[in-house]
Amino acid sequence: MSDREPLIPKHGGYRKLKSFQVAQLVYDVTVRFCDRYISPRSRTHDQMVQAARSGVQNIAEGSQASGTSKKMELKLTNVARASLEELRLDYEDFLRQHGQPIWARDDPRRADLIARRPANADAVAEWVRQLRNGQGGRDGQHGRLGIGSPSTASISSTASTSSYPEIAANAALALIAVACSLLDRQLAAQAAAFEQEGGFTERLYQRRQSKRRDG
Repeated sequence: MSDREPLIPKHGGYRKLKSFQVAQLVYDVTVRFCDRYISPRSRTHDQMVQAARSGVQNIAEGSQASGTSKKMELKLTNVARASLEELRLDYEDFLRQHGQPIWARDDPRRADLIARRPANADAVAEWVRQLRNGQGGRDGQHGRLGIGSPSTASISSTASTSSYPEIAANAALALIAVACSLLDRQLAAQAAAFEQEGGFTERLYQRRQSKRRDG
């Protein structure tokens, strides 16, 4: 380790992480979903909102802690991943208990939503409305389709009998899948970096050894 390298490297910057951005979108969507479709008196309401919030907060906290503890960064990122997995199960439970289908991973409606890259909960809500009304696949003011998106016909043909709660819950599941995939890759990268570079304790030891040699 060179003395010119900072003892505490650059850290934070979590707002630029794709995992944070998607997790934050999941949180916003979940708050709306719970307020609309789950009784505020239900324990499930609070549990889902808190699980979604935990996903966001732990990504941020892990990023901020990375300057002095790669081990803590790994731990908190894993907590975020676990929280989103818990939230995924809550959405699946909602659909199962209400007799509504959980869309397959290769369902064209999931691909359509992901291709749009919605920037906020309003964009997701607009997509839900369009799909329910048989308008899936249209360019919206809040999002756009990417290359290779499913055709309008293939999506509309499967949406006519779907309810708003079904579409909204499955939309959340699609976004959670994206966030979890991003976090899996993030955890793998963090583990590799920790294995190769060590953490703050190792850097501090190397800096002290260097100072002693120079002295």
